[in-house]
Amino acid sequence: MSGSNPEVELFTDGACSGNPGPGGWGAILRMGEKERELSGGDPATTNNRMELMAAIMGLESLKRPCAVRLFTDSTYVSRGLNYGLAEWRDNNWQWERHGSMVPVKNSDLWKRLDRTLQIHQVECRLRKSEPDCNENSSLARGSSASQRQEAAA
Repeated sequence: MSGSNPEVELFTDGACSGNPGPGGWGAILRMGEKERELSGGDPATTNNRMELMAAIMGLESLKRPCAVRLFTDSTYVSRGLNYGLAEWRDNNWQWERHGSMVPVKNSDLWKRLDRTLQIHQVECRLRKSEPDCNENSSLARGSSASQRQEAAA
């Protein structure tokens, strides 16, 4: 996948209590034996925004161009990255719905994610959210802790 760029695995998750409501995101970056966890949140957000933030923050934390396998349990993020993003960009962040052009929701975050794709080679894979998977357990703890912090703020 990478050619000369370092290969990185990025596992992401987002959560929200209420929609909108306080939310959190988590990301795990893995390069060989090295692993790094990131998390954050927002006091008033949506689940889709937290899912996007997990991917964005993971990719933005990389210090040089990388070949990234991004694993998400979000159909929203997966479909957007794999099928919608290029078309939305070409249509000035709009998409066709029932014969009319409508603005892409969360376009501020999709644009930010799109900028990271100019730096990194990203392959997005949809994964099941399985509770006994090590990455899922860590992501759930990170996004939930951030969500609780934002709710208390």
